[in-house]
Amino acid sequence: MAIVAGCDIGSVSGKAVLFDGQRILASAVIPSRPLPAVTAEEVLGLAAGQAGVSPGDIAYLVGTGYGRVKVPGAQKTVSEITCHARGAAFYNRDAATLIDVGGQDSKVISLSPEGSGQVLEFSMNDKCAAGTGRFLEVMAKVFEMPIERFGGAALRARRCLAISSQCTVFAESEVVCLIGQEKDMNEIIAGICDAVAARVATLVGRVTLREKVYMSGGVAKNQGVRQRLESRLGVKIWELAGDPLIAGALGAALIAMDALNKQRP
Repeated sequence: MAIVAGCDIGSVSGKAVLFDGQRILASAVIPSRPLPAVTAEEVLGLAAGQAGVSPGDIAYLVGTGYGRVKVPGAQKTVSEITCHARGAAFYNRDAATLIDVGGQDSKVISLSPEGSGQVLEFSMNDKCAAGTGRFLEVMAKVFEMPIERFGGAALRARRCLAISSQCTVFAESEVVCLIGQEKDMNEIIAGICDAVAARVATLVGRVTLREKVYMSGGVAKNQGVRQRLESRLGVKIWELAGDPLIAGALGAALIAMDALNKQRP
């Protein structure tokens, strides 16, 4: 049994998936270290340990994410757009549009209809933290609240307070001002989630929106953002059948298996 791996090194977390051609053997997620190579070594070692193998047993390794060129031993590097599309299609073959909101950028990807995970078109925001997971992290620190609680707080809001500033720095000041005015915390958080949704919805407008729509990346787990995005787009956003956080690493592992099979006689 040949084992391949995908390693997705992002700005916030490092992800690794081990795959045997049929199923996911193991996966791991860790916070990103200052050096991408260290992140890659740690997360691959953790995933390999869970699978009961050593990193040396990996027959083919593909790196993706912003730190992909720093993944030690990677035979190939592939863009996260391609990898997230492949991973999403593996989870759900009916995925037609994928919205990936990561730590430092957001992407909207239109997928081919036959379920192969081929990218037809995409749009991307990598110039500003607004509309990304980093924006939410900054705001969570203002409230001294774990980011995992943000989505639930937004859902409890009776209304959504508008956050007009698109810049993360100015938006943070605006949120501090609202807190000082003793506005309802949940309503402020709902406004923050809506601000992210608004930026992402702008990206969606640059591609052909086709259903079914899915989300990947860590922000896919934020129910507040997903609800506000559904409201702005007028479509249901479905949950992937597997962990949305490792979709990119999974796609990289699938590409690794394709590459390994091409090498075989």
